[in-house]
Amino acid sequence: MDGCPHTGNISASPNDIDPAALPGADLAEQIVHLCVFEELSTCKIGAIVGISRQRAGQPMHRIGVPVKPSGAGRPRHTRARAAVTARPHGRAGMTRLAEGDTSRLVVLRHGESEWNASNLFTGWVNAALTAGGEREAARAGQLLAAHGILPGFAHTSVQRRTIRTADLALAECDRDWIPVRRSWRLNSNHYGALQGRDKAQVLAAESGDQQVMRWRRSYDAAPPPLPAGAEYSQFADPRYAALPPEARPRTESLKDVTARLLPYWYDAIVADLRTRACVLVVSHGNTLRALIKHLDRISDDQITELSIPTGIPLAYQLGPDMHPVSTGGRYLSPQPAGSPAAAVTSQGR
Repeated sequence: MDGCPHTGNISASPNDIDPAALPGADLAEQIVHLCVFEELSTCKIGAIVGISRQRAGQPMHRIGVPVKPSGAGRPRHTRARAAVTARPHGRAGMTRLAEGDTSRLVVLRHGESEWNASNLFTGWVNAALTAGGEREAARAGQLLAAHGILPGFAHTSVQRRTIRTADLALAECDRDWIPVRRSWRLNSNHYGALQGRDKAQVLAAESGDQQVMRWRRSYDAAPPPLPAGAEYSQFADPRYAALPPEARPRTESLKDVTARLLPYWYDAIVADLRTRACVLVVSHGNTLRALIKHLDRISDDQITELSIPTGIPLAYQLGPDMHPVSTGGRYLSPQPAGSPAAAVTSQGR
């Protein structure tokens, strides 16, 4: 099944959906259904609309480009398209930033999880926050409020520790009413056969510290894969039921994480950033390392040295090209020595 070239969304394709079978009496209602319920990208919606028009004997043209009718008068839906095309558009149909304009992005690693505290490789396992992790999440929201950085949109993974972190942080800065979108593409890196294992025991049993650190910190080294039926496999988890089996990872390197993250960055997060609202992304250590590598243009070799503390917001000002005005961003609080965040960061996950 081919995915959209912009989003990498391989959960559906134009040929998988029959426009005639969609709810709604007209094309506009069908498009709303596709946007809300199918969560398809604009590329795929355009293809489906084209198929629908072709079947109806109408000309196939790009969404938003008006076509003059051959007869007298002008259909109402054509006038609506002309009004839409009169507005400036950026990626995903959002307002394009003018030269010199900036967008505010805040990235936040979830608070300490129960498996962080137990020194276990977590990955896609759905670990909850510790009491300390919940306090970190709440304090992150307090820091956002204290700095006057109030998100208009939020994005999380589909894992409990980021969902809970976002809930607590947004409540503390009185932004728990804003739209929140969740995606598996923001999940932690999949640790393969390491998931559920004690980090110290893995270090002692495997080929030394260098190999373990390559799995945890390097760009292109993935741990051994986890069998689909293993104890800590999420292969049958209902969160991922819509993903084809070949899209469900059994292990991932940071390179793999980057490949599944960036389509969501461009298609969903950048679209929100172009509205000029502040966007909060709550994710996991290695997933945020992949995003920051992209934003700050960090090399494959240098990325091994980057760590992300838990529970401390990192704020970026992004230019029209969606890269930082100042490389590295700004943490809203120093990382206290001996804190749970510092301890987890020293573990590398």
